[in-house]
Amino acid sequence: MASRPLTEAGFFVLLALLDGPRHGYGIKQEAAELSDGRVEMRVGTLYGVLDRLTGEELVEHDHDEVHQGRLRRYYRLTESGTQALEAEKARMAANVRAAEERLSGHRPTKAPSPRPSGRTRPAGAGGAA
Repeated sequence: MASRPLTEAGFFVLLALLDGPRHGYGIKQEAAELSDGRVEMRVGTLYGVLDRLTGEELVEHDHDEVHQGRLRRYYRLTESGTQALEAEKARMAANVRAAEERLSGHRPTKAPSPRPSGRTRPAGAGGAA
């Protein structure tokens, strides 16, 4: 189980794997779609996230497949990964509740009126002659 909150990219990678194994490009596309485009990972970032999640045993290698002469590595979510998603969902929900409570009690204060500087000039006394 993850010992710290998931990064946004890590959260969406796990979420992308929730419905079954995917290869890297499929994970990247699904994470972008699930996040409404907020999570657009470059390939290096994606594989860094996958390596970290694999090291934390939240994701594991499922199988390899050759497609058009290229090797595709498929990853799947582990039981610990599913638990990490549940824990992250609960953490995020608690954060939202705290924000809603705080914001609902917050009353914006009226902006103070600008104070006169103490020195006023008569109208039309610009200074340039």
